[in-house]
Amino acid sequence: MYRMFACAFVWILFVGAAPAQEVASLLLRIKAVGREGVGNVDAARAWKELVAKGPGVMPDILTGMDDANPVAVNWLRGAVEAIHDRAVKGGRAIPADKLEAFLKDTRHAGRSRRLAYECLVRLDPKTPERLLPKMLDDPGSELRRDAVAVKLNYGLRTAFTDGEAQRQYFQDLLRYARDNDQVNTITKELKKTGLDVDLTAQFGFVTRWLLVGPFDNVKGVGFNNAYPPEKAFDVKSVFVGKDGDQVKWKDYTVVTKAGPIDLKKVGLVDLNDAFGKLKGAVVYGYAAIESRLERPVELRAGSNNAVRMYLNGKEIYFREEYHHGFDMDQHVGKGVLKAGRNEILIKVCQNEQTESWAQLWSFQLRVCDALGGAAPVTNVTPKVN
Repeated sequence: MYRMFACAFVWILFVGAAPAQEVASLLLRIKAVGREGVGNVDAARAWKELVAKGPGVMPDILTGMDDANPVAVNWLRGAVEAIHDRAVKGGRAIPADKLEAFLKDTRHAGRSRRLAYECLVRLDPKTPERLLPKMLDDPGSELRRDAVAVKLNYGLRTAFTDGEAQRQYFQDLLRYARDNDQVNTITKELKKTGLDVDLTAQFGFVTRWLLVGPFDNVKGVGFNNAYPPEKAFDVKSVFVGKDGDQVKWKDYTVVTKAGPIDLKKVGLVDLNDAFGKLKGAVVYGYAAIESRLERPVELRAGSNNAVRMYLNGKEIYFREEYHHGFDMDQHVGKGVLKAGRNEILIKVCQNEQTESWAQLWSFQLRVCDALGGAAPVTNVTPKVN
């Protein structure tokens, strides 16, 4: 009797596990899709089978999105949306409780959780007012922005009778805002209460630098030429620069301005001002920062010029393109700060174009987390004089 019961139990487990294994297999086939049509035929077959399984597999598909490549994410997103549409038309129940549990599990990728949220909103239009107020500090930018937007819009519509209450409201909201447009709007509201926000500190811009140059970049020779500042740092070093001239490190401190102002001007290092309007030239910017803890960070730079970025001697980003426009955070390098002292080096190359729109030679750089919040670091850049 015991043996019969055990065999029956194993058979039940096998039957229950088979659908899950089948779903996992279908997800793997879809996630194998690549660029330029690689794997499309098999992915299409798997996609149809997966969608046919109905609403019960929606959480599995969302989980599959967590580590999928960008092409596969589009396939999986389409599967969730197709299942949702068919279920609504056919009157089939969608597992809202499981979708909400998935949304609240912050271990999942932001894009996956965002899709779960969108499904819940389609099921119940009151979802934003029910969930977003609790998501101001969400680790995913995909949801955090909406949460901030709800509170920001409420504050903009509110006729505050108490100036102190208005100031406190927007100061609290500023702690959570990460997107440039939202921060600027909040800054403008705080300005009305008499409070100026230091946007350089708010965004984590580096304001104290050592600069050295110019080095040669005629015909673009400098971008791939590792000049001595890339190999080692010594504040007392003297180098042979462009045209054989001797060059050495010099201090540069960014002029900070209270907001709201054009974010392209926050933390700006103007190399035309520091070195003159040179062409075919390379300049390096060096900064030392101290972190209390080891932490992952992003170095986000804005520059109209070709750039390379290094963190503690390791290159973490490069882009050799000139006069492509200037935007805050357009160049992003990812790395890890050590506990203690860390060194940042940025290489900024100017080419030889003479058009009026090709004269900009500048950069801004900030140290932040993956959401864009300023990293808690201290600038310990040495001074030459």
